[in-house]
Amino acid sequence: MAAEKVIISCAVTGAIHTPTMSPYLPITPQDIAQQAVDAARAGASILHLHARDPLDGRPSADPDVFMQFLPEIKRQTDAVINITSGGSTKMTLEERLAPPLRAQPEMASLNMGSMNFSIHPAASKIARWEHDWEKPYVEGTEDTIFRNTFKDIRRILMELGEGCGTRFEFECYDVGHLYNLAHFVDAGLVKPPFFVQTIFGILGGIGPAAENVTFMRETANRLFGRDYYWSVLGAGRHQMPLLTYASIMGANVRVGLEDSLYLGRGKLAQSNADQVRKIRHILEELGFEIASPAEARSMLQLKGRDNVAF
Repeated sequence: MAAEKVIISCAVTGAIHTPTMSPYLPITPQDIAQQAVDAARAGASILHLHARDPLDGRPSADPDVFMQFLPEIKRQTDAVINITSGGSTKMTLEERLAPPLRAQPEMASLNMGSMNFSIHPAASKIARWEHDWEKPYVEGTEDTIFRNTFKDIRRILMELGEGCGTRFEFECYDVGHLYNLAHFVDAGLVKPPFFVQTIFGILGGIGPAAENVTFMRETANRLFGRDYYWSVLGAGRHQMPLLTYASIMGANVRVGLEDSLYLGRGKLAQSNADQVRKIRHILEELGFEIASPAEARSMLQLKGRDNVAF
């Protein structure tokens, strides 16, 4: 579907980057809540959320930690809250599902396949680590597979989608993931409108070339016709250039410190809101209007903020 207005999603902290990589990465529930609220006020209508151990910043799947920031974000903003079902590559499916099943959010992310998902080259660029867990965690991604089998995906769709009324940000890291999504559409387990997040620049997934963005768009068009809304995520330094290119082709966009720690060449973003403001400025200069949370809810046919469990 051609978006009436552009949805800006913001992925606030993720499970990829570690505290040593940026002093601005939100770690505590209070920091995550504040950065999420600021991102929403800057123009993000969807907030994609992970949790961190408040003591050392490692990724956390503890629902109690999520519950320390979800109600506060909901209290201060009207943004759509989108909780990860991907967690991190180190978590089991049961661990990954625990937070969204507890919170029953309007949206959750859903990785559309198993894949090599690696950031291990980043380890060689850091001489001194803030916490003992970080270096083994980053280096360990060289020999780690993110698992989401067809059975895993079916379980998430049934328990979280059918059971809780949650709709999904379908994360597609390669062209095969689009075909995996089409399989579940054909099986009747996914109903339109789909929110398809195509992801470029992760080691193990499709590369960040503009030609790949076009190819993924054309493939999604063949598979889903007018039944989907398209969004694009560019990892690392590819974030802003790819989002600008994709927006001209009709894409919604995702920014955030989960996806990139930088605002420009060699310049760390000091907050998630920095990135939201930058992409919003680019979009508005190109003549696009930004979707409000209410407009995003209407476009994606979400269940509404009053129908969550937090």
